[in-house]
Amino acid sequence: MPAVPWVFAATASPEPFGLDIEPGEQSFANPAELVAYVGKSLWPAFEAERSRLRLIDLWYKGDQANPNVPRGATSELRNLLALSRTPWLGLVVTTIAQTMYGDGYRSPDAKGNSSPWRTWNANSFDVRQIAVHRAALAYGYSYTIVLPGVSPDGVKTSVLRGVSPQRMFAVYEDPAADDWPIYAMKVEPERGGVLDLKVFDDTYVHYLTRTNDGVKWLKSEGHSAGVCPVVRYCNQLDLDGRTPGEVEPFIPVASRIDKTEFDRLTVQHFNSWKVRTISGMANFAETDQEANLKKLKLRQEDFLVSEDPDTKFGTLDETNLTGFIAAAEADIEALAAVAQLPNHLLTGKMVNLSAEALAAARAPLTQKVYERQVAFGAAHSQMLRLSAKLEGDLDAANDVMARITWQDVEVRSLSQAVDALGKAAQMLGIPRQYLWARIPGVTQADVEEWADHALDDDPLSKYLRSQSDIRATPAGADLVAKDQELGVAAPEIPAAP
Repeated sequence: MPAVPWVFAATASPEPFGLDIEPGEQSFANPAELVAYVGKSLWPAFEAERSRLRLIDLWYKGDQANPNVPRGATSELRNLLALSRTPWLGLVVTTIAQTMYGDGYRSPDAKGNSSPWRTWNANSFDVRQIAVHRAALAYGYSYTIVLPGVSPDGVKTSVLRGVSPQRMFAVYEDPAADDWPIYAMKVEPERGGVLDLKVFDDTYVHYLTRTNDGVKWLKSEGHSAGVCPVVRYCNQLDLDGRTPGEVEPFIPVASRIDKTEFDRLTVQHFNSWKVRTISGMANFAETDQEANLKKLKLRQEDFLVSEDPDTKFGTLDETNLTGFIAAAEADIEALAAVAQLPNHLLTGKMVNLSAEALAAARAPLTQKVYERQVAFGAAHSQMLRLSAKLEGDLDAANDVMARITWQDVEVRSLSQAVDALGKAAQMLGIPRQYLWARIPGVTQADVEEWADHALDDDPLSKYLRSQSDIRATPAGADLVAKDQELGVAAPEIPAAP
């Protein structure tokens, strides 16, 4: 029997919290209908999509198929084919992923992070976000699941988990416009020939198993989300619902690089040294087998001497590799161009570029990263608003203005950055405290800690510490002791006239 009684109509709609659409309705009349839908519709669609994603995964992990094997290829050629594979597309994903790290969630009118940020940290999403971003960049999309939960100390805390698209399939009425799917199916790792399935809708989490004999329903447990609690992260979502990633569009270019590398390795292996020739030399071998054995005995450092004056010696030059190297560099530069990456990130070559030239070279990547931050930031906000709704925090759930803030990971000279920020504060009047987050390498936690201690050395603060009961507290005693250690006396504040 199901853990929660099966109902025939949708549960009551939850209180609104800034969603763009109304919750969908449960369409399964009974478990048999659910089993039939999973077996005939959801599972075949999932298998078709997973086969496409497996090809992408091979290129993402650098395990792509070798270039076309020539007919009658020897073991030497096959080894060279394996050596020619390079994980270029994994590097493309890594380059973008390492520029995206969410470090806060706040409303424009708030000084600190909003309450859902506690749920983010409780779920270790400062780390989990990396895998979610990488999957979305590599495959084009990824998912997170938001379900009710309770922390060890008994506080309502939603459970946030990222899911690879190779393990989840979601159905949308309009894939381009809908925020929430109608159904989503998660496939757990196989155990003993049995696959555990979870099907999510706007009311229940359905537990099923799949074996060679088919799909079997186990139970259904209710949730209070009011929507299918699955959030989609899209690398690029167009108006037709397509979500290309950072791997699949560039497979032809990466294949070209592998082919060029194989050609270079072949020439390097077989034709990268001079071939010595001799004609007119007396042959003392009686059979072809003896002649071949004499050839095998010749080594690279051997000298050939002939007493016959008609004997002619010569050499065949090695094949020049310059053209192959130039072709490989051209292919890599083509990959950098279509992927909007600076050439030096893939080639490793930098030629005394000025700061302005480096900024211009990184401009396409900066624009691309900003576009991904907007898309992923909206998905993070959607996830956190749903988690707030499940925790009963309707103010945070309705806060559609709250946004993820991203850590500034732009590679810049610290001295140049501090100099520029100092001029911005002095010449433009920008409050200094709001420029701290723009210092390279500074995290949001650093900024908050600095803000807490910003007035430690302020003259008025020192005077108040010396005249008030704060000296009796541990924190106040430490600050007064610090003043005494530095030999700084509390300033005298003149009396009001």
